[in-house]
Formats: sequence, C-alpha cells, structure tokens
Amino acid sequence: MASALAGAEELRRNSVGAIELTDDHGRRRTVQLEELSAADRELAEKFGYKPVFKREFGYLSTFSFAVSISGLFATVATTYVYPLYAGGSSSAVWCWLISGAGCMCIACSVAELVSAYPTCGGLYYTVSRLAPKEYVPAISWVDGWLNLLGQVAGIASSEYGSAQLLLAAVSMGTDFSYLPTNDHTVGVMAGLTILNGVINSLPTYWMEKMTKSYVIFHVLVLVTCSIALLAKTKPRHDADFVFVFHDEYATSGWTPVGFSFLFGFLSVSWTMTDYDATAHITEEINEPEVKAPWAISMAMAFTYIVGFLFNIVLGFCMGDYTEILTSPIEQPVAQLFFNSLGKGGGIFYTVCAFIILQFVCFTATQALGRTVFAFSRDRLIPLSRVWTIINRRTGTPLYAVWISIFWCIVINLIALGSYTAILGIFNVTAIALDWSYVIPIMCKLIFNKFEPGPWHMGRFSVFVNIWACLWTLFVSIIFILPTYRPVTADNMNYAIAYLMAIFVAALTYWFFVGKHWYVGPLVEAEIVDENEPTKEKVADSDGGSNGAHDNKEVHV
Repeated sequence: MASALAGAEELRRNSVGAIELTDDHGRRRTVQLEELSAADRELAEKFGYKPVFKREFGYLSTFSFAVSISGLFATVATTYVYPLYAGGSSSAVWCWLISGAGCMCIACSVAELVSAYPTCGGLYYTVSRLAPKEYVPAISWVDGWLNLLGQVAGIASSEYGSAQLLLAAVSMGTDFSYLPTNDHTVGVMAGLTILNGVINSLPTYWMEKMTKSYVIFHVLVLVTCSIALLAKTKPRHDADFVFVFHDEYATSGWTPVGFSFLFGFLSVSWTMTDYDATAHITEEINEPEVKAPWAISMAMAFTYIVGFLFNIVLGFCMGDYTEILTSPIEQPVAQLFFNSLGKGGGIFYTVCAFIILQFVCFTATQALGRTVFAFSRDRLIPLSRVWTIINRRTGTPLYAVWISIFWCIVINLIALGSYTAILGIFNVTAIALDWSYVIPIMCKLIFNKFEPGPWHMGRFSVFVNIWACLWTLFVSIIFILPTYRPVTADNMNYAIAYLMAIFVAALTYWFFVGKHWYVGPLVEAEIVDENEPTKEKVADSDGGSNGAHDNKEVHV
C-alpha cells in the first residue's frame, strides 16, 4: 500500500498540465499545475476539482472553527431541559459521559475519511471513492440530501435558540415583567439569520480572522462562569444529587422510569455533531489532509471533556430543580445564572451564550454555503449553475449562502403555528447529520476500498467505525420516540415526521428526476501524464463528460 501511494504521489509531482481559472475581474487565465499549492494541485489532480477558494485557514483558525461548531457553553444552555426532564443532574452528567464516547467514535471516523478525501463536498464526496461505481449515484444522492437538510435544520434550530437566549436576557433586564412569545422569538430569529447571511458574505480572509478569536473567548467564558457559579452558589447540592439517579427527577412519564434517563442523550448528540462542517471548508485550509482531521478530533475531544466537567458544575449549582425547570423564560440554564449570580451576572452570561451560539451559526452557515456549492458542482441541487457562481469581489459563493439563509428562516416559521413542532428540529438535526456520516462509514466497512490519508486510526479503525454505526442506530431510535407520556398533540416528538418527509422528498425526486441524469460526484478536470494523448474532460449539465461546461475548461 505504501509503495502504491508513493507511486501515485510521484506521478502527481511529475505530471505536466495546466488548469484554466477565472480571476477576480472575470479574466480567464491558464495556471501551470506546478504553480499551485500542494493542496490545490491535489484537488485538481486527485479529486478532479478546480481550486476556486483562497486557502486562508491555518491550525488555530481551523481548530477554532471546529470548536465553534459545537458551541459547548451555549448549546448545553439551550438543550439542558432534555436531561432535566429525563432524570435531573445525573442524567445530564452520565448521558454526557456515555453518549460523548459514541460521538467521539463518529467524530474520529469522520476525521479519518476527511484526511483521505479533503474536498468541500465532505462525507458525501467520499461515497464516490468508497462504494462500487454502480451504487454511487443512489447512495450519494440520499447521503447528500440527508447532510444538506441536517445542516439547514441545525442552523435553523441554533438561530432559534439564539433568539431565545437574547430575549431571556431582555426578560431578566425587566425583572421578568416582559416574557417573550413565539412570535417575538421568530421575529428576532429572522433578523439574526439575516445578520448571519451578511457576515457570511464577507471574504474568507475576514471569516478566518473572526473564527481565530472565537476559541479564546469561548474558553474564557466557560472557565469564568464555572468559577463564578461555584463561588456564588449557596448552598450547593451534594454529590448524591449530582451523580445518583433518583426516580422523582424523571418526569417524562415513561415506564420503567429508568428508560426516561435515555432522553438525556439528546443534549449531547445535538452539541457533539456536525463533525464534517470542517470538511466543507477544506478547500480553504492549507494542508487540509492533516489540519482538518486534527481539528475535528481535537475539537470534539475538547468538547467531550470540558462538557462533562461543565455539566457537573451545573449539577452542583442548580439550586431549586423545580424552579429552573418551570422558569417563565423557559431557559433553565439562564434561570440558573440569574439565581446564582444575580441580575447582572445572569444577563452577562446569558448574553455570552447568545454570542457563542451566533458564532456557531456563522461557522455552520459558512460550511453550509460551501456544501451547497459542492453539491451544485455535482448537479445534486436544482438550479445548480446559480449556486456555483463565485462572487468576484469576495471569492465566495454568495448565492449559495443566501439560499441557505432563506431556507433556515422558512423552517423556523413552523414555530408560528406550533412551538412543539419546532422542537422536533432539534431532534432531527442530530439524526440526519449522523446518518449522513454513518452511510460513508458503512461503505468503508462493507466495500473495503478505503485508502487512508495521513490521519488515520490504524488497527483501531474498524472497531471505532463499527461502534459509530451501532451507536447512531441506537440513539436514532431514542430520538424519534416521544419525550413525554402520555403523548398528546402538545408534546409529540415530530422528528419522525421530519425524517420521513426528508426521505420521501429525496427518494421521489430521485426516482422521477435524479436517476435519469445524476451520476454522483463529477469530475471537472482530469490531469494525465505528459506521455499520454492530450485529454479534455469536463462535466456537462447532464452529468456527462463531453465538451465544456461553464468556465471549467482544462488544458493538459
């Protein structure tokens, strides 16, 4: 294997060719392969894609990007209600430890695939390298749509949570004389989502600068908040309350009562997901085959360990369990801040949680915009010619960004009709995203076509991959069940309805439209050895490879 990889690398270094690019002023120029960076040359030669993004991300900014996707401090705050109903503090602590281990297996499996195939298509692209050719179109179609809709649901739910946190801070400022309504939350959400689109309209250079500073801010907030809570909360709970499961705190109505404990997994899985967001910016990272998987694995390890400790701090400083669970602002952690730290401290750390969740939305939308671009590049999405346009001034796919913003707002309009229905978005995010990762992992295990990149798990790879698949199957069953019993229209878990809608829409579109022209991830450029006859291979709009398409001309 090592000699084969070395031979392939030698061929790439010795190949002679050029690729035609469009500059910032719309002028077309031919660039020799040896003039490109190693990452851009590999993108053109190994994966068949033209380099169109500037590679601005280094180690720190890539790690910060990966950390920001989890938004630990804020996402725990917005999802803490699930383990509270499931079993109180013990559910939050032990579900994090158990579920986090499963999430780490998924994250490391994703990192391994990203190292081998670093393109902004993410895990969707890897199907073309891991599955037999005849299965690639159908598998990549389902995987791509799951990933795309999971990302949209993730950003929509994060923006909704941001609006809730901001209005909770406002409510604290009025001593709870103002209480936000669903209509208010949806209105603020729409404004924040538009702001998110404006931020993501900036060039990659500015996005990298913003992202680099984020991880420092996040760590400072986590540390100072934990110290402040431990110092100011009097009296604190004992270890029995924090670590031992008590039936009286399992208020979900499920029997046996221990089954209620399992619903605490939702908070962990919603926080520790979207692992491949970093993969979607690999075409903007220097040495992506090394830095991207390193960032994914290290960021998730950071989230796992620090999240476990933070949940313990919240358990000791929770105060009156019933009071925070029935908070008028419907944000248990924000109420906890207010009770322990007073009005000023409560507002400060709730606003910090809001800012952190906005960073989650900024980075997740950057990843989503690149996903829409990559999927459109492969003709997976209708009107694909529009979403692949790169703005000359910013060097980013602005149309892809704004169509993403549009759908995130549309999804959250569901809350105008039913708050319970919008809660299903939280559930479906983790399920759709994790299955979009597990499908390529299963292809790796079943078809045995995987060629590892620089970052891989060696002898532990198969075991970790298998556990990632089994864990995803297990928690998916938990997440589609109603979290409260008896089940009514007001507490129904609508995640299963959303999932079925996703599958029905994707499969219907496939059978009536997609299967007639979609062939899986396309090749824009094929580079050949100088001793072979000159070739020109460019994917056309029908998924073929005859003639030129748009400006993607290749000279070899």
